Amino acid sequence: MNAIMERLVQICRHELLDRTLVWNEHHLRHALRQFELHYNLHRPHQAMHQAAPMRAVPEPLPPAQISHLDVRRRDRLGGVLHEYLHAA
Repeated sequence: MNAIMERLVQICRHELLDRTLVWNEHHLRHALRQFELHYNLHRPHQAMHQAAPMRAVPEPLPPAQISHLDVRRRDRLGGVLHEYLHAA
């Protein structure tokens, strides 16, 4: 379990804390909560076939639909984290 936590701390440091100026404890807790939501709901994981831990693996798109994709980007934490979604 120690190796898993060390890896999570390393990911959090590289993807969030190295790019963020933390003002106080409240700001740190807010940033960590936003990163947790991003990590569990949107960030793709290679070991899970590009799915997020709290989301099912998406169905593959048919080739005809791939040429007409409309992708939207949503920024979290002032642009430090990016989430990409298909627009309906």
